[in-house]
Formats: sequence, structure tokens, C-alpha cells
Amino acid sequence: MLLISGNQLKIPYPVYPLGVSYLATYLRKNLPEYKVAIFDFNLNSFDDLAAVLKEKQPALVGISMRNIDNVNVFDTQNFINYYRTIIEYVRSNSKAKIVMGGSGYSIFPEKLFEFLQPDFGIKGEGEESMLKLLKSIESGSAVDTIEGLVYSSSEGIKANNRTNYSKHLHLEFEPELIPYYWHNSGMLNIQTKRGCPYSCDYCSYPFIEGKLTRNLDADFVVDNLKKMKTDYGIDYVFFTDSVFNISNNYNIDLAEKIINSGVNIRWGGYFTPFNLSKEHLKLFKASGLTHIEFGTDSLSEVMLQNFNKNFTMKDVFEVSDNCHHLEINFAHFLILAGSKETKATIIETMENTKKIPPTVFFPTMGTRIYPGTQLCERAIAEGMIKNEYDLMESVYYISDQVSQDEIKNEALKTGRKFVFMDEDLGPIMKKMRAKGLKGPLWEYLIR
Repeated sequence: MLLISGNQLKIPYPVYPLGVSYLATYLRKNLPEYKVAIFDFNLNSFDDLAAVLKEKQPALVGISMRNIDNVNVFDTQNFINYYRTIIEYVRSNSKAKIVMGGSGYSIFPEKLFEFLQPDFGIKGEGEESMLKLLKSIESGSAVDTIEGLVYSSSEGIKANNRTNYSKHLHLEFEPELIPYYWHNSGMLNIQTKRGCPYSCDYCSYPFIEGKLTRNLDADFVVDNLKKMKTDYGIDYVFFTDSVFNISNNYNIDLAEKIINSGVNIRWGGYFTPFNLSKEHLKLFKASGLTHIEFGTDSLSEVMLQNFNKNFTMKDVFEVSDNCHHLEINFAHFLILAGSKETKATIIETMENTKKIPPTVFFPTMGTRIYPGTQLCERAIAEGMIKNEYDLMESVYYISDQVSQDEIKNEALKTGRKFVFMDEDLGPIMKKMRAKGLKGPLWEYLIR
């Protein structure tokens, strides 16, 4: 079996193919008779893929599609045809059955199945579904009960619903991939939970991972951290949970277990400004927390309501002050010029940046529209798109009440540090990585 990570996006840094490693670990444990190999396009070429396919002649090839596009309105790059090329190479160089999966694929599972024409697809998490699919292929049994499976039937393309999710997931990193990502990314990734219960009007996470939050076994997470530190010298990790501070009882338990393990690592993650007290922050810092990336989206009360956020500016100010006093690096990620944005809400956001302690603001311009979201429904109602399938072509909702130049001028007036997506920090980050610096590195922008 060959599992392919197709992702080649390296901005702001290359990301270790975590989903593929979770899948490989699960299959190796539950199907020891299979040899599971991983192919990573961040380290290899199409010629390398052809050679590997001819050499190994896998019975099955799984292709992970992490992104539909680069979500950059300044320089939009769509990756769907690129994945079609990967499938063509697999078809030309092997007789393997092809299974598509990954977070990007899970956004358009049926339409991408129709366009890419794999043998099967899996929407959402793939561990248990892939295991059952392999057993069905071996036995020749029906696949219509496999959760999350996308396949062809006499009635057309079918996509099975999902009701069960995994919690007890081990993770083994691929030794041959670690040096590249540790050197070029300055971190490795790991999950503590899957699923997101929130309802932000633009977000696809609940459709990819589900709305039900599943906390992964804390002891397994700590064991993975210890192994990373002991075996590979990895002392910085980033928790890739959609929102880390969803389940604070679990997070408290995890933090205490990290402290008691003596593993001594540094870590960061995605947080919401809600449900995060100063006492939580103190404990998380004691366990190694050094960086927080807040999915704040806006510093306007009006826009926070428009985005369906469950926090207010009072929460944003309070958590920012707490981070500052505890010396925890933090950044706010913003969505500007999106749906319902006006000059007044932009000015409100810019004025509020001045009330926040030293930090970095990372704004995007406009909002990428994804199927199934409230924003998608609004775009259809307003005639921006005809249906959800139009969204495979990277469509952004951009307010006609403000311009990008106006927003940048207002940002400049604040005197605060903004990093817009059309700014190339690559050369600077490369120099900093060459000096051995680890972590996200954005904290150096305010020093």
C-alpha cells in the first residue's frame, strides 16, 4: 500500500503530512500483513512517483488532498488539476486501486469523485473507513455500510454518512520525513482533538471533521510527545486542533500529564479568545505553551456577530492582556473585507488594534466560500454563485464597501504590525531557520 501526500504548499512553511501518518500508523497496527509506504511530494517529484510505483507495484494507493487551493486572494492557485495529474501518473504506472481522501477532498467529496475518478473516496477521518474498505476489497463484500465512503453504484455516486469517530489513535512519525520538516518548518504537528462545535458562518471544519468534539487519548498524546523528544530531538510541536481550548477539562488533564511526564517541550496552537482564563493560561504555560494563534477574525463587535462568533471584544482585550502579562506570544488572525464589512467596521477594527498589547495581526482579504456554510447560502441568494459546485473554482466573498488599498492605509495609520498575504516573508524566515530558530517565528516581528 502506498499513501501519497500531495501537498506542496510551503507558505508560510511546509507542513508535516499528519493525516497520512495517523492513517499509516493505524493500518500498520491493524493490518500487519500489509506493507505501508509513504510518498511525500514536498520531498519528491513525479518522476520519483513513477519509479516508486513501478518498483513497489502497490495493490492500493491512497492520495491525501490537504487543500483545494492556497486561500490567497492576491495570488490564487487551485490544486484540483494537479491532483488529477497525480491520479494519471498512478494509473499509468500501476494497476493499484486508488482511494482519495484528506481535508480538501472532504469539502467536495462527490464532485471531486466525479472529476478525479478514483476507485473510492473517503470523506472525513479515514482510519476506520480505510481499514474496512481494505477488508471488503479482500473479501469481495459490499461497501455500502462503510462510513464516510464515496463510491460508484448502479444509482450513481454514493457518499455514506458518518456517525462513529475514532478516539484512541496512536501516531508514529515517518523517520525519513522528520529531518526535512524539522529543519524547514521548525516544528512538528500533532492533534489532541478532532471536530468543532462552533458555527462560524464561513468555516468548513464542521463538515470535514464533524461538529462532535472527540478528545484523543491524553496518555497517547503524551507518549507521542515523549517519543518525538527522545527519538528525534523534537522540542517544539504545534497542536493542529481546529480550536485547542474547546474542552478545558481535557486540556487541564493533558497539560498536567505533560508536566508530570517531564518531557520538557514547547508548544503552540490555534485558540479562540473565548473560554480561556488566566489560570488556564498559567497551567498551559507551565506545560510548555509559548505561542497562541487566535482565530479572532475581526476586532469589530458588529463583524464578530456577523461571523457568528461566541465571544466579544471584551474577551479579546482580556485574553490579550493576560497573554502579555504571562509573556506568552500571541497573534490575531483577521478576515477583512468579507461579507457585510463596511468602512465603519474597518475603522472600528483598526482603532481596537491600538488597545491590544504588542502583537502581530495577520489579515486575509475577503472570505473563501465553502459549500454547506451560511456564507455559501448567502452567496447563492445574492446571485454570486449558482450552486455549491461553482466553489471548486476558488470564489471569495469580498465586500464592495471597502477596498484593499483603503484597508492597508488604515492599517498603516495604526502603527501596529500587520502582515498581509501579499507580503513575502519567505527569505527572512529561511535565514531565521538557518540560525536554528524553531516555532512559528512571527514573535520576532514585534521584538
